[in-house]
Amino acid sequence: MKKYRNIIFDLGDVLLLYRWRAMLTDYGLSLDQAERVGHEMFDSPQGIWHKFDLGIETDEEIIADFEKLYPSDIKVIRWFIEHGEFMHVPRPKIWDMVHRLKLAGYNLYLLSNYPEGLFKKHTQYSDFMDDMDGAMVSYMIHKAKPDRDIYAALCEKYSLDPKESIFFDDRSENVEGARAFGMDSELVTDQTSFLIRLNELASA
Repeated sequence: MKKYRNIIFDLGDVLLLYRWRAMLTDYGLSLDQAERVGHEMFDSPQGIWHKFDLGIETDEEIIADFEKLYPSDIKVIRWFIEHGEFMHVPRPKIWDMVHRLKLAGYNLYLLSNYPEGLFKKHTQYSDFMDDMDGAMVSYMIHKAKPDRDIYAALCEKYSLDPKESIFFDDRSENVEGARAFGMDSELVTDQTSFLIRLNELASA
């Protein structure tokens, strides 16, 4: 097994589980309505959520952008954006494994696409933050995965050698972006197989 010095993690559906559908049904939408609103937010033709991740507009400006496209759904979209604390679910077994990796001597980092407010809501009570040696988040530099610049920014900020690093992400385009940059990267598809892989690294 290849030895690494640095392990880099995405957040959503890697260290945290996202429950956006359940969040919208909790609000009172049917599952079909939740799917529609989720599609409007995350896949808008103007790339509004991408701008949100880049940190180039305020929350109010993002909400105004959505209102122009989806005026009939703006109440629930505003609620969703303003109450991101209801969106994520802890993965304590993975957090425990992250701590094991830290004790094993690895340097640990976050590399994620997030708007500033949501990032802070999702990490402020997350135990794994105590084990992180650093983070590069899209809002910080107005660049997002899979753009080469965000991988480079992480490595430059913390003097990381991509060849000594491995990155875990739940989206194939971000995995490919890391590989194109010269960094080993693996796709996270479920918690069980991810735990097995992290245990291999902790035991290496």
